[in-house]
Amino acid sequence: MVKIPPAPAHAAPHLIPVVSLGLSLSLFLAISYTLCIVGYVLFPGLPISHSSLAIFLPGFELLSWRTFVLGLVESLAWGWYFALIFGPLYNFFVSRR
Repeated sequence: MVKIPPAPAHAAPHLIPVVSLGLSLSLFLAISYTLCIVGYVLFPGLPISHSSLAIFLPGFELLSWRTFVLGLVESLAWGWYFALIFGPLYNFFVSRR
């Protein structure tokens, strides 16, 4: 068993870069949303309820270009919302440790 030595007391805490977190979360959610919509278009008979998207994406309805773009923009906004709330909170608490 390999023992990992503890970090020195003077080591700087590992902070999360909020901009990188926002970009990566937004892109992750936008890609996931797009894959979900593509899956619906290619396989409309699958027993997957896409109505749950309307819970997280207000105004979303299947399927028009306007609501697709609205859902994409809202997916990006959710990524930034999580990053702007979670990132600073995490950085605050890890710096207090």
